[in-house]
Amino acid sequence: MKTIKGPGIFLAQFLGDAPPFDRLETLADWAAGHGYAGVQVPTFNPAVFDVALAAESQDYCDEVAGMLAARGLEITELSVHRQGHLVAVHPLYDDTVDVFVALELRGKPAARRAWAEDQVRAAAKASARLGLGVCVGFPGALLWPYLYPYPPRPPGLVELGFEELARRWRPLLDAFDEAGVDLAFELHPGEDLHDGATFERLLDAVDGHPRLTILYDPSHLHLQHMDYVGFIDRYGERIRAFHVKDAEFVRNERTGTYGGYEGWLERAGRFRSPGDGQIDFTAIFSRLTANDYGGWAVLEWECALKHPEDGAAEGAPFIRDHIIRVTERAFDAPMTAAPDAALNRRVLGLGDA
Repeated sequence: MKTIKGPGIFLAQFLGDAPPFDRLETLADWAAGHGYAGVQVPTFNPAVFDVALAAESQDYCDEVAGMLAARGLEITELSVHRQGHLVAVHPLYDDTVDVFVALELRGKPAARRAWAEDQVRAAAKASARLGLGVCVGFPGALLWPYLYPYPPRPPGLVELGFEELARRWRPLLDAFDEAGVDLAFELHPGEDLHDGATFERLLDAVDGHPRLTILYDPSHLHLQHMDYVGFIDRYGERIRAFHVKDAEFVRNERTGTYGGYEGWLERAGRFRSPGDGQIDFTAIFSRLTANDYGGWAVLEWECALKHPEDGAAEGAPFIRDHIIRVTERAFDAPMTAAPDAALNRRVLGLGDA
């Protein structure tokens, strides 16, 4: 077994225009001050991390890694959540996702997708230069508008959607394979991969590609009323990253799983700071450890109630307190005799051989 690394923090939710949230150096000071050992770095803002430059420049990667090391930090993973989502966008969402790209790419879906694919390839190379084994992100969505099976979907629609998703991602997965890096998708509503069944569909469509893996986030599974602990047993060999994010589903007479178009505060299902929701993190850390997960435990903060600074301050000790330092021997090892066939026969009353 391996001891989980941590605590780490995903910086994406804390980026801003004012210090310390506008530059990686000052974000690093802030994260280290809260007791974090690792940072998951978003790559959509070149002012924070220039993924295109990192793909080509070992000097830049060494400079970033050295700056973080001087503060007692490591990069846990690079994130291509935004760029990955733009690899596969249903046209219904063209206007709403254009906010993710520069002005010159807006209204140009083909150019936007090409840019996104270049960014994902760059993240594979940059991850390798940084010595990282995993990159995290989203897969995008072509089928999400047809999630609910009414009106009835045309026969073959789902199969074609996953064939196309595989066609777009296979060359990118191959680029990660060339770089020696896994790509871990966060299973997330709004993405075509949002549970185990949809992950299996894409995995089958890319012939079990070894680089297609999972960013495990129990909050999204809990809000779908899934067995998020059992999920670890079923997919443990593919889990390569872990977001520590809590959630709660408050059953009521007015709204349900789909939210009734309400804001986050009014929804039946909403995200919470770790320890404030319903997720059993003691069971999760135990099951991940038993399944030999040795990656990072990374706070992803998206609480509907708590101030982000409080969530960040509480997140590091929460994760640290849940990490299990694995034992090097069984607790009853001192009481166990050496192998002795004759003794075993006597214990069973079988006499001499």
